Amino acid sequence: MGKPAAVATANLQCTFGMAPSTLNVIPIKRVLIEGKPAATITDIMPGANIPPFGMCMSLANPTVAAATAAALGVLTPMPCVPTVVAPWAPPAAQTMIGGIPALTMGAMCSCAFGGVIQILNPGAMKTLEG
Repeated sequence: MGKPAAVATANLQCTFGMAPSTLNVIPIKRVLIEGKPAATITDIMPGANIPPFGMCMSLANPTVAAATAAALGVLTPMPCVPTVVAPWAPPAAQTMIGGIPALTMGAMCSCAFGGVIQILNPGAMKTLEG
């Protein structure tokens, strides 16, 4: 059985973020699922596709590390700026959008600062991939 398709307004969470975020999908592919632009595994641009997750708590983030050092070792979260290093994985098994695999529930991507970003709610529940 297929997985729910991810679309604009999908809810996201990062393991080091302090707040959820909402996936933005630029509708250049002109494919709508349940009335919303469909996402692909390449929708990973910080700011454009993946907004900040509030404050970041990863010591691998240079701003968090500097603030924590200045606070004599007390973890000091700083504003999140997601830095995604690779496309979402795993891709949809069968569904392509503009020649790129669709994004579905269960896919994750990694931030350069050690966080794992996952989809909490795909935004479309009636449309399954595959």
